[in-house]
Parts: sequence; structure tokens; C-alpha cells
Amino acid sequence: MTTTQLNPPRGALGDIRVVEMGQLLAGPFCGQLMADFGAEVVKIEAPGVGDPMRDWGQEKLKGGSLWWPIIARGKKSVEIDARQPEGQAIIRSLIEQADIFIENFRPGTMERWGLSYDELSKINPRLIMIRVSGYGQTGPYSQRAGYGSIGEAMGGLRYVVGDPSTPPSRMGISIGDTLAATFACIGGLMALHARERTGRGQMVDSAIYEAVLAVMESLVTEYDKSGYVRERTGAILPNVAPSNVYPTRDGTFVLIAANQDGVFRRLVAAMGQPELSTDPAYATHTARGSNQAALDQIIADWTATFDREALGRVLDEAGVPRGDIFRAAEMLEDTHFKAREAIIEIVHPRFGMLKMQNVAPRLSDTPGSIRSVGPELGEHNHEMLVERLRIDVDTVRELQEKRVIGRVMIEQAKVS
Repeated sequence: MTTTQLNPPRGALGDIRVVEMGQLLAGPFCGQLMADFGAEVVKIEAPGVGDPMRDWGQEKLKGGSLWWPIIARGKKSVEIDARQPEGQAIIRSLIEQADIFIENFRPGTMERWGLSYDELSKINPRLIMIRVSGYGQTGPYSQRAGYGSIGEAMGGLRYVVGDPSTPPSRMGISIGDTLAATFACIGGLMALHARERTGRGQMVDSAIYEAVLAVMESLVTEYDKSGYVRERTGAILPNVAPSNVYPTRDGTFVLIAANQDGVFRRLVAAMGQPELSTDPAYATHTARGSNQAALDQIIADWTATFDREALGRVLDEAGVPRGDIFRAAEMLEDTHFKAREAIIEIVHPRFGMLKMQNVAPRLSDTPGSIRSVGPELGEHNHEMLVERLRIDVDTVRELQEKRVIGRVMIEQAKVS
């Protein structure tokens, strides 16, 4: 586990400027991904209020969110009221200099504020506008309010998550939001590549329900051609066996995935029951799927005779894929996590040293890095409004009085 680098590499996106008007997760996670790889991400927040994520999270310290340092890491914060015409003019000035503009308000909001793609592309034809919403920018549902949980439900994920004896469940994270943001980021990067050929920007429309739908494998096609409906199946996938969580003697669980024929043969050899690999009930993938419950019970009876660590050694020696069920505590102590620096430490001005997940994926020549934790509200007001946009002192005072912008240190606001 290491601290962030004092002189981090420039990153693959080190020459890209991003303006982010997202809030909560669906837009800001897209900005986080870009900031992780070196993009300058200027986050516009409502003066004195900021992104609601500043107050979210299960646990807080000293009145601050432990979620904010992650979702806003590497970004710059500037306070501008997008609801006032003067604020909209300032935002347009920032976007005029940007490569990418990210927003995740309800469709129609940007249009009301004079920040539609049509308007912005007139002042910046190379602009790529990334729009994340519940249902997309078009269609009969586009004007509906849509959160990640709604997209998970309509995209098909909620119905198949959980135990069959319970109502549809949710993942323990906001997966719909982060999926939509990830697809939005991919779309933005594709648009950057296309711009190299065309010289023009374009709009990226990422709908939460469609991002969820995109990872639902063959769910739709199976129903279309055979009428098959995937149901909740708990820890297994029907007809894929053995692949389940199995108990150990010391009260933990280990996930074993040995459904491929060769791997299954290695597993049953390690179990001392090699005859299972030729038993007609288990010899083939199809047969194992048909007798899934019985096979899982045989394996569970065997794993329950081992403590977790001893079982892991047996499976590793046999070349059988297995994984412990990790929580944060196990992640922080795991040797592989440490060797790959999957979790790093970074200094926070109020919380001290914070541990958080590192950047993914890993690039060999232009790696990403975490340059800073989430900024204080308006931390970069002076840099963006005075140094970059060259707003003079008198105008700064006037905008502050109208609460169009947040507080700027007047004694610093002198433009040469």
C-alpha cells in the first residue's frame, strides 16, 4: 500500500479539459474515471451548497462524507449558479475552452439553461457533450426522473438478483449509476477518437437502463427464441456447475468455479473422488447442470472438512479456481492486493491518511494516478474564475453579491 505520487505521471488524458456539471454518481463517476487518467476535470457546483455527495455515505467523520474524497478525487471545484443568466454565461466560457462537458440532470434542464448541445457546439464545434440520464434524451420516458435503482429494475438486473425465496434484491452498491457512467466514459473516449478524424465533437447519450441492459448477456434473446425467463437463483447460475460458494470448517465460505470439464477433473481428483469425472451424472457440462444440487452437496460435504486456508492451498495446488469472500478488512490485509497496490493511501486535509481503491485499469506507458482527494467546495474559484477566465475584481464582487459565484479571495483577484 503506497501513498499517491508527489509527481504523478501525466496520464493518457493529460491534455484533455473536462467540465462536469454532474451530481451524485451517474455523472461524477464518469468524471472520476477521466480525472484518474490525468484529465483536468472542473466540477461546477451550486454556491454554498455543492454536490449532495458531499454529505452522503454510511459513515462520516468530522461532518464530512467518506464517499466524497473518492468520487471527486482529482477534480477542481468552482461555485457557479447555473440557474442565473450570469452563471450560465460563465459556464459557457469554461465550456468554450473544454474538450468534454459532462452532465446528468433530467433531460431538458440544459436546454432551459441555454446549455444545450446545439448552443454549445456553436461556440465550441469540437466539444463532446456527455449526457447521463435514467431513460436517455429521447423516447416517451425521457422526461421522467430516473435514478440508478430504477434503471437496474427496468434494465433487468433487479429481477435476477437475490434468492428465489425473496422479492427482487439490489446489489450492495449503486451499480446502475456506475455502469451508466462507465459507458458514458467509453462513449466520450470514442468520440475523442472520432474527433481526430472529423475535427468535430458530438453528443454521447448514456441511459442508465440501457447501460444495465447492455450487461444482461443473453437474457432477452433467450426469451425471444425460447420463452425462457431467467429467475433469481442466489449464489448459482442454473446449469453451470460446479460454481458456488461452499462452507469451510472454520465458518467461512469459499467460492469454487470448476464447471469446465478439465477443471472439474482436477477438482474431483483433489477431493479424492476422481470417479465423479466419469460418472454419467457429472461427466459432462450438461450432466453436471442437470444434477447441480446433488453435486454441490457432495462438494460442500468435502469443503466443510477443511479450514479456509488449508482448503485454499489444496485447490491452488490442484489448479482449481477459487476465491475467498472478501470484505474491506480482508482486502487491506491480502498480499496480492498489497503487491499490486490495489488499495492506496492518500493524504486528506481533515481526515489524515485515507485508504481507497487505486486506479483501474493499468496502462503500461501512460498510467493513471490519484492526484488529490475530492476538493473543498469552491476550492478552485480563484483559479478558474480569475486566473483562467480573467474576470476582473469589480465583476467578481458584483457576482458574489448576487450569489452567482462562490467566495473568491478579493485580495487575490487582481488581473494583470
